[in-house]
Amino acid sequence: MTAVPMPAARADRSRSRPAPQEKIIVGLDIGGSKTRGVRIDGGRVTREEVAGSANVQNVDKSVAGRNLEALMAALGGAEADEVYIGAGGIDTDEDAGSLRKLVSPCAPRATVEIVHDTRLILAAAGQDVGIALIAGTGSAAWGINPAGEEARSGGWGYLLGDEGSGYWFGREAVRHSLRQLNLGLAPDGLTELLLSDCGLDRPEHLISQFHTNHDRRYWAQRSRVVFEAAARGHVLSQAIIREGGWHLAEQVLQVARRLALAGPVIVGGGLGLHQPALVEALNAHLAGEGLPAARTLAVEPVFGALHLAGALLNTTAGPAAGSPEPARK
Repeated sequence: MTAVPMPAARADRSRSRPAPQEKIIVGLDIGGSKTRGVRIDGGRVTREEVAGSANVQNVDKSVAGRNLEALMAALGGAEADEVYIGAGGIDTDEDAGSLRKLVSPCAPRATVEIVHDTRLILAAAGQDVGIALIAGTGSAAWGINPAGEEARSGGWGYLLGDEGSGYWFGREAVRHSLRQLNLGLAPDGLTELLLSDCGLDRPEHLISQFHTNHDRRYWAQRSRVVFEAAARGHVLSQAIIREGGWHLAEQVLQVARRLALAGPVIVGGGLGLHQPALVEALNAHLAGEGLPAARTLAVEPVFGALHLAGALLNTTAGPAAGSPEPARK
């Protein structure tokens, strides 16, 4: 597994850095479909903004740059002392460096720290030790133990993996419908919901629709039909959900074994937060391996920025600093 990149010389630099509560901090959570940002002044969230995705694995680099520029301007990034970014696809120092080049002009006086987006989930839960699981458009797990050792599982992207993710569920719905077609069976409940959601009238049209529409966010959004069909009693949809939960549990278990870590397990990502049937399936598999039940994140991961700032400074953030109250809109 690839370790989460940690910028060099952090420990030396941190000795001269003021406490997070004394600074203007900007936190960014760069996801596959959107980028969330918060501004924290003196330990209090004062602005929240959302822009399009700035993940260069999902959008063109120029689009990512424009989205970041607009978001940072809305957050007053020019005034920031420090910027903390969680993003998918940050697997090497080169990945982090490329993203830093896009962000730095928008925050010219700030230091910019970049981590894999799973780390924001743990920070948003106020945890310095544990396992974070993303179940969103993609999927990945990351953990850190008391010795500071880190491990990752998954996060390879939809072409190589992302099992148990929104994209995986959308693709499995298409595969199920085409298998039914090959068997000469009439469209069942899942296929009918999928065709309606895609604006199609025949299962065979799914083939060209899938191959000509390469937007993984589009197919991740189709994941909802699996859960709707399962709620209506569709047995095969229920089986797909159990399989997705197993895949997510395997990512968690790989990290837990490598780190000799029993938890806690914190779940983030749109699918994990909004589909309790998936979390139930995940927890059933974790329980079978002797791990405690995963709990879903109560706030957006981006609110972990201040806790992360304290952790990287080798300080302990208090309850208010670790989980800042969202700004009132």
